[in-house]
Amino acid sequence: MMPAHARPLGWLRHSLVLARRSMAKTRRNPGAVVNGVITPALFLVLFLYLFGGSVAGSTTGYLQYLFPGIVVMGAGLAGLVSTGTTINLDLKSGVTDRFRSLPISRIAPLLGSVLADIIRYLLAVGILFGIGILLGFRVHGGATATLAAAGLAVLFGFCLSWVTVLIGVLVRDANAVLAFSFITFLPLQLGTSLAAPTVTFPGWLRGWADLNPVSHVMDACRALLNGTPVTDTVASTLIWCALLFVVFCPLAVRAYGRQQ
Repeated sequence: MMPAHARPLGWLRHSLVLARRSMAKTRRNPGAVVNGVITPALFLVLFLYLFGGSVAGSTTGYLQYLFPGIVVMGAGLAGLVSTGTTINLDLKSGVTDRFRSLPISRIAPLLGSVLADIIRYLLAVGILFGIGILLGFRVHGGATATLAAAGLAVLFGFCLSWVTVLIGVLVRDANAVLAFSFITFLPLQLGTSLAAPTVTFPGWLRGWADLNPVSHVMDACRALLNGTPVTDTVASTLIWCALLFVVFCPLAVRAYGRQQ
């Protein structure tokens, strides 16, 4: 009989089972979901009323610019730290020893955790759209463009999650995972076109913001939701997603295998 982990798509079935386990943990402790919504919502309200008048001349116009970037933040960036921390705690608590005794693929525990994060990202994006609409945001790109923008943001969050997975596997302590993740992702969150167009930045910061993959995602979602030309932003986002996944997923799986 063929081993369970060697059956076609066995790795996916095992990953989905472990994703259900992660979601069950989330239902008992919904902190990651709350953080993924509250943090972007706070940024939305603070930036909107602090900078709306000076950047766009009105909060109404600024909301149309700001909100797509907040969606990207909610679709992964605000909750990325929890991904690596969860995996690190599983390694320390001995849960992975149980996985080691099971005939499952090495990627299943990691992919299961990341797939559960996608559910959390989708919930966060849905709630953020509700908040944005209540504040006055209006979609001008149509339903297809709206789904494309949300899907692009969630896809980027999925691919970027593998960076925190790698950190969670390599770093020994959960507090260190938090520190490393914070240092890694703060420049990615704030050195972007989130709050203002990059043309207004000083030269050194503009160079970083234009290179930052998060800026590409935000610009792509902004164009889709506002019904403006997307230029090459969608293609750039897809390229960055592919690079992040192809580089960090194998590294994370290899590092995880060495832990066993």
